[in-house]
Amino acid sequence: MNIRVLAADLAAKIAAGEVIERPASVVKELLENSLDASAKQISIEIQGGGIDEIRVTDDGLGIPFDEVDLAFQHHATSKISTEDHLAAISTLGFRGEALPSIASVSRVSLITRCHTSEGGSQSIREWGISEGVRPHGSPVGTSITVSDLFGNLPARKKFLKSPATESGKIQDLIYRYALAYPEIKFQFQVAGRTKLSTSGHGDWLEAIGSVMGSETSNQMLYVYGEGSESGYKIEGFTGTPSLSKANRNNITLLVNRRWIYSRSLTFAVDEAYHGLLPEKRFPICVFNLSVPLSEVDVNSHPTKREIRFHQESKIFSLLQRSIRESLISNSPVPFVSSPGVAGFANRSLASGYGRENHYSKSSYSNGMPKNLEGSFLAKSVNGYQDTRINGSDLLETAKEILPTLQVVGQIKLTYIIAEGQNGLYLVDQHAAHERILFDQITERSASKTPQMQPLLQSCPIDLTPTQLGVIDSHQDILRSYGFEFDKFGEMTVLLRGIPSIVKPLDPVKSFIDLLDVVAFEGLMRKREDAVSASLACHSAVRAGMLLGQEEMISLLEQLHRTPNPHTCPHGRPTLIHFSNYQLEREFGRR
Repeated sequence: MNIRVLAADLAAKIAAGEVIERPASVVKELLENSLDASAKQISIEIQGGGIDEIRVTDDGLGIPFDEVDLAFQHHATSKISTEDHLAAISTLGFRGEALPSIASVSRVSLITRCHTSEGGSQSIREWGISEGVRPHGSPVGTSITVSDLFGNLPARKKFLKSPATESGKIQDLIYRYALAYPEIKFQFQVAGRTKLSTSGHGDWLEAIGSVMGSETSNQMLYVYGEGSESGYKIEGFTGTPSLSKANRNNITLLVNRRWIYSRSLTFAVDEAYHGLLPEKRFPICVFNLSVPLSEVDVNSHPTKREIRFHQESKIFSLLQRSIRESLISNSPVPFVSSPGVAGFANRSLASGYGRENHYSKSSYSNGMPKNLEGSFLAKSVNGYQDTRINGSDLLETAKEILPTLQVVGQIKLTYIIAEGQNGLYLVDQHAAHERILFDQITERSASKTPQMQPLLQSCPIDLTPTQLGVIDSHQDILRSYGFEFDKFGEMTVLLRGIPSIVKPLDPVKSFIDLLDVVAFEGLMRKREDAVSASLACHSAVRAGMLLGQEEMISLLEQLHRTPNPHTCPHGRPTLIHFSNYQLEREFGRR
């Protein structure tokens, strides 16, 4: 085949595919243009999932009459002018590709008025061909209507999903930007029905309530972190463990208020909740990462959805430990709101913290929280700053979030009944003991001071090739927990000692289970915690085990001294709370 230059209209359609994948892509580009134009109010209306029509209207700066045609030319932009600007991009858009890409695959009507002009202008384009620019009455700002998306590209249009699915993707996008910009008033309508309306008052929690509901916003904890040397800052809100979801869709990450996807930073959020959520449950949170413009490359992905960091490991560390600090310090004790229904104490009623203690509207600057500095311990593992909680440093915090409890008795040989100043508490004896042992095992392993308990008789253990591979690769780490063993033949080891801090009923089974955990999860970053959790689970008191009064008192005293007394290492609650008010109400005293 001969080499030839593509026709201009065909090249434009191909280029549009890099920017415009679906209706949500159109909304994203137009929405970001409105934000860059300093809009204070933005209205989005769609029909037919955005395939039939999209209209985005703002009260921003508008476009001068003589620049309207120029705005539809490729690489035409007001946001950068020199190569140096690429190293410090401060706007959401900058390539000048949005409007020409949209116009090449749809029918577009633009009505705009610059704040310095007495009248507005209108430009109508069909599949990229202009009908000219004419005067048109308009308030200051811009309104763009995009209809019949991909009407000239049926091959691409057939790959779009149903209108309901496309509408859902647009809604998700608008929700993210409503969270990123609480000082801007957003209105979103689908087929004439209002789906979102924010006040634009600049109250971040109020914006969260508009998007997620007041029940969610009432259970969000404020998070702040700052890297003194890097200049990085983390601000946002994260949910108590009761707000967990079955997927990661409710994790919103913003970098300089640009909504992004980052596998690494999402993993940092997961790690911060390690041991606080059950497996396959994920938090609700929204964070803005303030990063020097020169430290981030927003031009590495066609849709700017993914970005690159100059020092990603430092951001990972800061995000993880800032979230963890807030969770450890402020998460409330689960309470029972009605028979069979568990939840978390209302923030304004929970002991030790409340909304007024963490932020108020006055704590914000331009809709974002002002600096509130915190500190946290961290340990470097494989290039990342991995959180390691030290019990003595956070003991006072633990005392504040877990009240002093007086043992009353035991029920079903499983739960300890205890009385506190604020009501009745039920403590899961196995989960509580797991948490105590987990912290002790982790601390001794981290400090490289394991204590080994020799077995009276060495136990030969036949291993699978996978388990033997774990022995060969991680024997130093296994010994750091207090295991002592020797190779005995090709596929057998002799287990000679176990950690003295635990007393498993079946040391062989415990050792094999631990090898399987390491084989499955590895030892990356906090996966060492999985080893501690496995040992703690095998060694903790069981449900159905009778405990004496002194044993129950000792258990609660040890739980009181742990940095995170509310959950076991697997994320299950260690105790639940029945308030005095609930007890009095159930007995008709209120």
